Parts: sequence; structure tokens; C-alpha cells
Amino acid sequence: MRITKDEARRRLRACGLRVTAPRVAVLGILADARGPVSFTQVLDLLGDSDWDQATIYRNLVKLREAGIAPVVSRMDGIDRYTLARDHEDGHRHPHFLCEDCGRVACLDKEVTAASIDGRWAESVRGAMVQLLGHCPDCLPQPDV
Repeated sequence: MRITKDEARRRLRACGLRVTAPRVAVLGILADARGPVSFTQVLDLLGDSDWDQATIYRNLVKLREAGIAPVVSRMDGIDRYTLARDHEDGHRHPHFLCEDCGRVACLDKEVTAASIDGRWAESVRGAMVQLLGHCPDCLPQPDV
């Protein structure tokens, strides 16, 4: 889902962040992404720009700290970000990493353990469920 520049500016101001061109651009990348994206993917999607990699990384960190772009997957030790408004469940659902194409996909089924009470409740609410395998696009197709 696209995000307008005005909406990006509004979100940044609402979180107490300065509105800068790199932040607006990164928000646009996150809004357009099909799933969680890594820092490297953000750089690739930005293409040729005048901003250095450190600037983009610092902006991702600021957006994460502000709650606009949480890290929702750490599969293979790589942080992957999404726009916070993408999921009503607070992004408490499993993610799938394809071993072939590297795509990370959000799976629709919510984690039922997120409603657990007691000593482990906060730990479970903050946990990430990560699945690894071959996505439907990369699975070998049977000969018909």
C-alpha cells in the first residue's frame, strides 16, 4: 500500500521525528514492500541516491525506535523491517524465509500463544516465530 509524502510527514511529526527526505523515502519503501525488508533490500529499492548507506541505516534505526518501522524478523541474523500499520495483530504472526529466493513472507495465521498469561506472558508476546523452507514459488512443480 502506497503512502503519500504528506502521510509520511504526518507520521514522522506525530512520533517526534524531523521530516527529512531520506526518512520519507524509507517510509515509502516500507509501505510498498510485499513483506518485511532488510537494510540491504531498502538500499536496493532506493536505487541510486545521494544518501550514503550510513544515513539510510541511521534512519531505519530512528524509525524503529519511534515505533514506525519495527523489526519483525531476524531470520539468519538479518533485521527485517515493516511499516507498523501493516498488521492489526502488532505483527505477532509467523514469518517464512525461503531458502531459495530469500524472500521473507508474513503468514496469515496468528500465533495463538500470544494470549498466554502468567510468568511467560511478556516473553511470548515479544517472541518471533520464524519458519524456514521453500516458498510455493520455489517448490519444484510436478510434471503434468
